[in-house]
Amino acid sequence: MPTFQFEAMDATGQEIRDVIDAATEEEAQTTIRQMGYFVTKIAVKKAAASANAAKAKKKRGFALGGGGSKHVCAFTRQLSILQDAGLPILRSLKILEQNAQAGKLKFALQDTCEEIETGATLSEAMSKCPKVFTRLYVNMIKAGEAGGALEVILQRLAEFMERSESLKKKVKGAMIYPVIVILVAVGILTFIMLKIVPVFAKMFEEFELELPAMTQLLVAISDFVVNFWFLLPAVPVGLVLFVKLMRKFKHGRMGWDIFILRLPIMGMLIEKNTLARTTRTLGTLISSGVPILEGLTITRETAGNALFEKIYGKVTDSIREGNTVSRPLKDYSELGFHPMAGFFWFVFGAVPGMMIMCLEPMMPGMLSLGASVAGGVGTLSLLFYLTKIKGRVVDDLVVNMVDVGEETGELDTMLYKVADQYDEEVKTLTDGLMALLEPLMICFLGGAVGFIVISLFMPLVSLIQGLS
Repeated sequence: MPTFQFEAMDATGQEIRDVIDAATEEEAQTTIRQMGYFVTKIAVKKAAASANAAKAKKKRGFALGGGGSKHVCAFTRQLSILQDAGLPILRSLKILEQNAQAGKLKFALQDTCEEIETGATLSEAMSKCPKVFTRLYVNMIKAGEAGGALEVILQRLAEFMERSESLKKKVKGAMIYPVIVILVAVGILTFIMLKIVPVFAKMFEEFELELPAMTQLLVAISDFVVNFWFLLPAVPVGLVLFVKLMRKFKHGRMGWDIFILRLPIMGMLIEKNTLARTTRTLGTLISSGVPILEGLTITRETAGNALFEKIYGKVTDSIREGNTVSRPLKDYSELGFHPMAGFFWFVFGAVPGMMIMCLEPMMPGMLSLGASVAGGVGTLSLLFYLTKIKGRVVDDLVVNMVDVGEETGELDTMLYKVADQYDEEVKTLTDGLMALLEPLMICFLGGAVGFIVISLFMPLVSLIQGLS
């Protein structure tokens, strides 16, 4: 039987607060009136409501999809429009819940409505669904409730999420074309190695031809693919699992994040994207009335990069000590040398040599050549990293604009300007990357196909000349 928490007044006008067990709300009100009280407020006790919500969640089962950032972004824009029109928040949520497709967002809205009906605020209700409504989202809603400007905060939140989604789509869209081309190229080359080259190799063997070095290398690669084809998907999956395992440790995560920040072109794209996202996040939180320390904590948690998390942590410490935001941005943004980052540079630089070493069973002499290539290229990669350790991920433009924002009291405005600047740079860099990738992929495919054709035709030419 549910427990109801009620507020009432007795015959003398004194306020009474108590709880009562009843099957329904109507039965509870009847019982309270029979006690001689006039009911002013009644609601299901939160503990009972939480138990009922837990039962409802169990009945719903698992939700697949429907709770991604794209869906939450659309929901936020729709909620801001409904609030701007003057609809009560509970009614707005129920309208959007009915129109939402089945999934995490729909279930989260149902839970939010149930919590609000028990007397919780919107931010309290949303905080119970952290997989859909992030800490950033909840804190901005809380700031809007405290300032009595929820519709304004929702509009800012919707704009922030829309710009973040737009930037994310831009970066993802730029990667679709090269990924598809590479996958198709790998598929075609694998088919040639599995089905075409072995036929030619058998023919050359029957004619007892002396094969040129290029043809021997091609046949060795083909034999490796035929015998160890399962390594083609296993090696990339193994590398991904290795990186994920290393990122579980503090130093491994820092080393990997520093490593990717200094990759040619791609590292610059990740750096500017992270700067744009974090500065816009912090600017949005500050302009919404969230305390700066809380805003910095949220920004650090949503940075997605260990080095930027360290920088925003130092900024938080600086603010607590009464100092400025701009100073630690400059002092702690230098990469420096990290042993794990050096390890990653050496290992990934040595990968081509390791691939050559794998051909030793099919082509003697590849072990020593592969070891030389692995050591040489790995060392060069490490030296390249050492030339970049003095670089900074937060340049003087950001530091100066943040400094001006602190002096003028317009920190949020300056952070928005920094974010806009880096958004534009990300767009320009993405377009340039696409323009660069197309000729590089054409050269790679042309070189691979040319190597196969020349390697196969050189023995055929010798065979024809011998027959003539």
